[in-house]
Amino acid sequence: MAAVQHHHGDHLMSIQFIVGLGNPGAQYQHTRHNAGFWFVERLAEAFGITLSYDKKFHGKVGRGTIHGADVRLLLPETFMNRSGQAVAPLAKFYNIHPSHLLVAHDELDIAAGQIRLKTGGGHGGHNGLKDIVPHIGAEFHRLRIGIGRPAHSSQVSGFVLAKPTLDERISIDAAIDCAIDALPELMSGDIERARNHINGFKLPA
Repeated sequence: MAAVQHHHGDHLMSIQFIVGLGNPGAQYQHTRHNAGFWFVERLAEAFGITLSYDKKFHGKVGRGTIHGADVRLLLPETFMNRSGQAVAPLAKFYNIHPSHLLVAHDELDIAAGQIRLKTGGGHGGHNGLKDIVPHIGAEFHRLRIGIGRPAHSSQVSGFVLAKPTLDERISIDAAIDCAIDALPELMSGDIERARNHINGFKLPA
C-alpha cells in the first residue's frame, strides 16, 4: 500500500494545510506548549504570509505559496484543549483530507533539539491532538517538536506552561529550522524523504 502511494506521492500526500498548536495570549507565547505556534510563525515570516484572525475558524489564518504550493496556515485561538473547534471547520470548509494536513505540536517524549515527522497514530496524551482526532480522524501528519519532559509526571502541566531555558529554546529553534528546510519535500508530497530529513536532525555538537 505505502509503496503505491509514494509513486503518486506528488499530489496524494502534498501538504495543503498547516496548523500550529498552542495557547493564545502573551502569557503563553513563550511557553513550551506553544512550540507548534513557533513553527507556524517562523514559516509565515519566512514566506511572507500574513496571519489574521478569522472568527469562522476561531483562530489566525493565512494563505500563501510555499515552494510553489498553495498553503493555508492556522493558529487556533481556542486554547489548546479545544483545538479541534478551529481545525474541524477549516478542514470541512476547504474540504481538506487529513492526508493533506500537517499539525505541528510540542512533544514531551522527544528531547529539546530533536524533531520527528509522523503520520497517523494516537494522540500520545497531547491535549491538542486529543481534541482534533474525534473531529477529523487520526490520519493527518504531525510535526512533533521535542521539548523534553520533567523528572516526574506530576510536573507535566507546570513544565509545558513554563518557558524553556535559553539553551533549550536555541535547540528547539534549530530543530524548527530543520523542518523549514524540509518544506520542499513536504510540499511536493514526498513525505518519506521529508521524514528522513526531519527525523535525522541532530544538533551540532
